[in-house]
Amino acid sequence: MNADQILNEIREANLSYLMLAQSLIRTDRDQALYRLGISEESASLIALLTPAQMMKIAAGNTLLCRFRMDDDMVWGLLTNHGKSAANDSTNRLHASILMAGRHQEAA
Repeated sequence: MNADQILNEIREANLSYLMLAQSLIRTDRDQALYRLGISEESASLIALLTPAQMMKIAAGNTLLCRFRMDDDMVWGLLTNHGKSAANDSTNRLHASILMAGRHQEAA
């Protein structure tokens, strides 16, 4: 994949993220804040973006979204390394609780 293809993929991901974020915010604001890991202020700004503004923001060369699983414990729970499938839902629940706590700390 060359540099132009990577930039196009970033722009497409940005637009998809903004559209999803705006839809979630307009549908259920509290769930959107949790699922997106954004602040109330960011949600207010995203909710008011016009399609033209979203296209302009998405056209940048920096990815707007980021992974919130920034430690080994959460990655281990999500990827379920060496665990049985029976513990999968418990591990995902535990990872969600950890990430929700981090969202509350950031807010």
